[in-house]
Amino acid sequence: MELPVMLQGESLKRLLQGAVVGAVATMIIGFTWGGWMLGGTARALADNAANSAVVSAMAPICADQFERSADAATNLTALKKASSWEQATFVEKGGWAVMPGSKTVDPGVPQACANLLNKLK
Repeated sequence: MELPVMLQGESLKRLLQGAVVGAVATMIIGFTWGGWMLGGTARALADNAANSAVVSAMAPICADQFERSADAATNLTALKKASSWEQATFVEKGGWAVMPGSKTVDPGVPQACANLLNKLK
């Protein structure tokens, strides 16, 4: 039995070249415009989204703890007088960024809390 003309000699070479070029083009288009990504990139995006969700959920709790503290008005004045890069440290040292039942401060919470507190009058 003889092979079809498409699978013989020069035609086979062109068929394989076309398949390779098509596969490469599909991958380039998929990763560039199609939204495809590698597992590491997907994990990094998921971690960033999770961290952002944690910070946005805990910052209001921190601000509430700050407002309920004994010297809230004095502390708020001191916070607003502090430079923007020192405000997160001020909130962290005050202990307001530590969530109930926890002993550590989650990264990003003190700065987000300070930002919320700066919006208060």
